[in-house]
Amino acid sequence: MLSDLFPNVKAEDMIEATYETLYMTLLSLVGVVIFGILLGLLLYLTNKNGIWENQYIYHSTSAVVNFFRAVPFIILILLLFPFTDFLIGTVRGPNAAIPALIIGSAPFYARLVEIALIEVDKGVVEAAKSMGAKTKTIIFKVLLPESMPALVSGITVTSIALIGYTAMAGLIGAGGLGNRAHYYGFMRRDFDVVLACTIIIVIIVFIFQFIGDMISKRIDKR
Repeated sequence: MLSDLFPNVKAEDMIEATYETLYMTLLSLVGVVIFGILLGLLLYLTNKNGIWENQYIYHSTSAVVNFFRAVPFIILILLLFPFTDFLIGTVRGPNAAIPALIIGSAPFYARLVEIALIEVDKGVVEAAKSMGAKTKTIIFKVLLPESMPALVSGITVTSIALIGYTAMAGLIGAGGLGNRAHYYGFMRRDFDVVLACTIIIVIIVFIFQFIGDMISKRIDKR
């Protein structure tokens, strides 16, 4: 029955493409979380009334974040070709997509981190300050734990955006389901391949959403 619906779909090729999509998504997500949290913390701490209040640093960082958020991802990949070639040694394949995925998504997650930190009860932060807590202690014992449910929700949203970005990266030879849908489906007029890739991407998105929601609910003590 499935062979009749998807005559041009080869299971081994779809498995390989799915692996490449998950590889790009998960590996880049690690970098996005690290850089996103660092940028989000910097935005929060240097903003008005922040512990490190510095409007010059805040507005400079905010401008950089806004710039990379504004550039369409497919254009960002092209702009980063020289950097990717220098860093990875090639502009094709799953590994070559990682720098653009991180640079394109970290600013987006940084804003979600900043919002999550702003929503932390200021009374808790002030109480920690009054007890002489150092900035490091406030960050790791107050800000991050208190905002964890929102941070996890932000990771879920960002991971789903990353899945979409990997599909776009496939248009320029990064591999994955996007690459297979475009080159082996659309270009050859084998639309059953396009449909199969779409179904798998949707399933992956639902799985990521389910896992993210489950973790967020478990750690939310409110």
